[in-house]
Amino acid sequence: MKESQTEKRGTVDYIYMLQRVIAIFSAISVFFPFMNPTRICSLVNENTSLFTAAVSYSTLTSEAGRALRMNWLSPSAFYVLYAGAVIALIGVAFVVVGGCMSLGNTKMKRAGILWSILGSIVEIVGFGVTIHAYNMVCSTTMQSKLDRVGPTFPVAAVVYTVIAVALLVISIAILMMLPKAAPDEVMEMDPKFKLFLMFMPFLALAFVFCYLPLWGWRYAFFDYQTGGTLSMSNFVGFKWFTYLFQNGATRSDIVRVIRNTMAMSALGLITQWIPMAFAIFLCEIKNLTFRRFIQTFTTVPNFISWVLVYALAIAIFSTDGFINTFAKSVGLLAQGSDGHNFLMGDHFTWLKMWAWGTWKGVGWSAIIYISGIAGIDQQLYEAATVDGAGRFQKMWHITVPGLLPTFFVLLLMAVAAVLSNGLDQYLVFCTPQNKNHIEVLDLYVYNLGLGSGGSIPLSTVVGMFKSVISVVLLFGANSLSKALRGESIV
Repeated sequence: MKESQTEKRGTVDYIYMLQRVIAIFSAISVFFPFMNPTRICSLVNENTSLFTAAVSYSTLTSEAGRALRMNWLSPSAFYVLYAGAVIALIGVAFVVVGGCMSLGNTKMKRAGILWSILGSIVEIVGFGVTIHAYNMVCSTTMQSKLDRVGPTFPVAAVVYTVIAVALLVISIAILMMLPKAAPDEVMEMDPKFKLFLMFMPFLALAFVFCYLPLWGWRYAFFDYQTGGTLSMSNFVGFKWFTYLFQNGATRSDIVRVIRNTMAMSALGLITQWIPMAFAIFLCEIKNLTFRRFIQTFTTVPNFISWVLVYALAIAIFSTDGFINTFAKSVGLLAQGSDGHNFLMGDHFTWLKMWAWGTWKGVGWSAIIYISGIAGIDQQLYEAATVDGAGRFQKMWHITVPGLLPTFFVLLLMAVAAVLSNGLDQYLVFCTPQNKNHIEVLDLYVYNLGLGSGGSIPLSTVVGMFKSVISVVLLFGANSLSKALRGESIV
C-alpha cells in the first residue's frame, strides 16, 4: 500500500513539473511580440506583446486610428480584441498563481490546482474571443480596404489554446491523483519556497528590463531604417559588424569614446573609497541632529535629475551665473565684461564630470557603508577603548577592516561596469566645445542610433560589444578576486 502511494506521489510530482513548465512559459511568453495572439490584422503593431495589448488599448490601436476614423472596419472588433487580451492575461495570472501554490502542502496544492483549472478555462475563453475578433475584422472590413487592413489569422491564439487545454487536462489529472487534505490542515509552505516566491517579482523585473531588451539585438543583422520592418529582404548578416572595424571614421570614434569612457571610469575606481571614508567620518559625529542633517543634505542630490543639476550648473557657472555676477560686484571683473563661461570650455572635462557625479552620489553610496558600520560588533570598540585606542585608531583598525568586504564587492561590480558610465549626465553637459572629451560609450550609442547618425543597426552592434566586454570583465574581476584570496578559479 505504501509502495503504491509512493509511486503515485512520484507520478504526481512529474506531472507537476510539466504544469510548472507550462505556467512559466505562459508567464514569459506574454512579453514576447511574436507570441501575441491579438495580432489579427496588419493594423496591430508587430512589436506589441500580449501584456502590452491587455494593459493599453491606445497602444493596441495605435496604428488603426485612420482605419477606424474612415470606417474601414467596425471599432467593435478592436473592443472585442481588447477584451479577449484582458481575459487571456487574467487567465495567465491565475495559472501563475496556481503554479506558485503547487509548492505548498497538500491543501495548498489542491487549492492551486483549482486556480490552474480556472486559469486555463479563462485563457481558453480569452483566446477564443481574440479569434472571434479576427472573424469580426474579416466580416466588417470594407472589401475595397481589405488589403490595407490585412486580416491575419492569429496562429499564436491557437497555440495558446492548445497549451491551455493541455494544462486543463493535466490539472484535472493532478486533482484526481492528489490525496485529500486533512480537515484540520492549514495551508503552509516551506520557508525556502516562500523566499523563492518573494524573489520572483524582482527576478521578473530584471528579466523584463534587463534581458528582454536583448531581443532588440536582432536589428544588428538587418539593414533597418526607422519606421521600416525586419524581413529577409533587408537581412545583411554580419555587414555592420565588419563595417564597425573597416570604416576608418568609425574606428577613430570608437577609440575616442572608449578613451573617454575608461578615463572617467578610472577616476571613479580610484576614488571608490570616498563614500566609505565619508560614511566613517559621518558616523563619528556625536551630535545626532547635525549628523542627520549632513546625511540628508548629501543624499538628496541623488534624487535630483541631471537636467536640474545642469540648470543648477548654469545658475552658478554660466556667464550670467553666480560666480561671474559676484566677481563683477567685488571688482574682479569689469562691469562691461561678459565673464567666463565655465561650462562651454573643454578644459578638465573628465575632472568636472567626476566632480559632479561624486557630489550627486556620494551621500547615496555611503548608505550601504553606514549600514555596514551599524553591523560591526560594538564590543570590539569597547575592547579597543579599554586598551587605550583613540578615535582614529579604532576607525583604522576596526571600522575600515569591517567595511573592506563590502568595499571590495562594490569595487568588483564597478570594475564590471567600467563601460557603463550612464547617459543622462554626459548628454546634458555635452556641448560642441567639449564633445571630444565628454562623449562616452553610452552617449555615442545614443547619438549613433537616435542622434544625427541615425544608424540603429550600427549602434546596436556597438551596444552588443559593450555588453559582451562587460560580462568578460565581470568574470575576469571575479577570477582575480578568487586568486587574491587563494581560492580555486575553476
